[in-house]
Amino acid sequence: MYPLEECKQEITQMLTDALASLQYPGDVHLETPPPGMGQYAFPCFTLAPVMKKAPQAIAATIAATLRPGGWVDRVEAKGGYVNFYLNPTRLTDATLHLILKRKDTYGWLEAHKEHVIIEHTSANPNGPLHVGRARNPIIGDTLVRLFKAAGYHVSSQFYLDDMGKQVAILAWGLKHLDPSTIPAPETDKDDHRLVGYYQRANELMEQNPSVAEEINTIIQGLEHGDPASLTMVHNAYAPVLAGIQTSLQRINIGVDAYVPESRFVLDGSVDAVIRKLKQTPYCHEEDGAFYLDVESFGIHGRNMKFFFLRKDGTTLYATRDVAYHQWKATQASALVNVLGEDHKLESRQVEIALTLLKTQPVPQAIFYSFVSLPGGKMSTRRGRVVYLDDLIEECIARAYEEVKQRRSEELSDQQMRTIAEQVGIGALRYNIIKVQPEKDIVFKWEEALNFEGNAVPFIQYAHARACSILAKASVTRHSFDASLLTHPSEMLLVEQLTRFPVVIDEACQNRRPNLIANYVYETAAAFNQFYRDCPVLSESNHVLRASRLSLVDAARIVLANALAILGIAAPKEM
Repeated sequence: MYPLEECKQEITQMLTDALASLQYPGDVHLETPPPGMGQYAFPCFTLAPVMKKAPQAIAATIAATLRPGGWVDRVEAKGGYVNFYLNPTRLTDATLHLILKRKDTYGWLEAHKEHVIIEHTSANPNGPLHVGRARNPIIGDTLVRLFKAAGYHVSSQFYLDDMGKQVAILAWGLKHLDPSTIPAPETDKDDHRLVGYYQRANELMEQNPSVAEEINTIIQGLEHGDPASLTMVHNAYAPVLAGIQTSLQRINIGVDAYVPESRFVLDGSVDAVIRKLKQTPYCHEEDGAFYLDVESFGIHGRNMKFFFLRKDGTTLYATRDVAYHQWKATQASALVNVLGEDHKLESRQVEIALTLLKTQPVPQAIFYSFVSLPGGKMSTRRGRVVYLDDLIEECIARAYEEVKQRRSEELSDQQMRTIAEQVGIGALRYNIIKVQPEKDIVFKWEEALNFEGNAVPFIQYAHARACSILAKASVTRHSFDASLLTHPSEMLLVEQLTRFPVVIDEACQNRRPNLIANYVYETAAAFNQFYRDCPVLSESNHVLRASRLSLVDAARIVLANALAILGIAAPKEM
């Protein structure tokens, strides 16, 4: 059990006994007060109307009945709250011992049997990933890492749209277009090489009805499980998907399973969904097409009709998505989907259909706003994009120039390039994940590669500094006296390290990976403040020096563990 968990249990029991003795009703709910107001606070406002007393008076009465001891150093009534201040020496001793014992598992929560499937990326395999949707794989992968740290058994999935219009357009283009008419890409990577076929075919489809009809024939063949159509489309998108996988691997993202939607057409799952939806009282027919009337579920206007079967007998993506989620529901106890904000309606339609089909669990969607450039939004279809691969290379190149400027006289070129790779990719991931998913991001190079303030180089440098201090001290054994670590900067850093398991739990339960980014930045800032205020290697008191070295090592461990959840390297030197 982590120290703060023990503290919370002890305080909860103290308050429960106090409320009972005072004959005050209600349960104990603790809050985290502002800095300088203790570690836990009990609000008394809900008791005021029942007891017909001011919250301040109730807080004073409760505080007067409590006897500090154990984890609690002192209790104070202030502003309608009962504030609890923990014993700093005991907290420091317990925290450092636990971190130095558990090392790279410190912060990780107790394992349990619940299995979670997190679906992310699921991009159409018709071209390279572009910056606009770069948040999807980064948020998704960070959630996977976060859920694992929180004790869940986690699987990541990429739902592969191998039956839709986009892959049909690509397949038609590869079959009919003269390669000499396709603009040469800047790289030989297959996803970049083949996207030109998709873009040109899309133009022709919009201009020429006969081309549109041929593409529609491919879609019809896919819908009916035609082996030739499926093979043609698979051969078209497979190299593109391989290119996407390479891009993901470059930024430390792996996917456990790629699930093709054709699977659910071929095995009859989609037909079963159609048959069952037709049997619900919400189903209606219009000109040979079938839809669900979802107005009673809170969807109004022109979107109140959720069409799941076209009049030509073909299904929609959302229909096949229902079948996919029914299958997923048999594999896990919780489903999380990372989706762009443009999928809100479709996600809600799928959720309604699953509810009508009595499918549990229903997926929880994490919606994100797109990344845009100062010049506007991006579109693979129109060819106006910045590809993720280009962004990765630019991040690394700019990081290399920064490292070269600082360390060219000390490091070899290979060492500088290794650091630049870690910093560049870390900067990309961090600058996307630190923003709440629902908030917009306008991607700017100067912000993504800012080496000062709330940016990954600042955090990575704090870790490297801790490694350097320990290397110079040649520390092999840890011994410390917690009672000596009383400087405000030492105590602030200890409190920050103690909070790590709580932050993991909160970030996981609320599906807010940005909380980990905020935490690791605050931890790096607290470490730098400690380093500024408290001499370590130059400390003449050997016991205090050893104690501070232990605190340095604990900070190093927590910084590395938090960066690992973010999928970011923790360099030993910068």
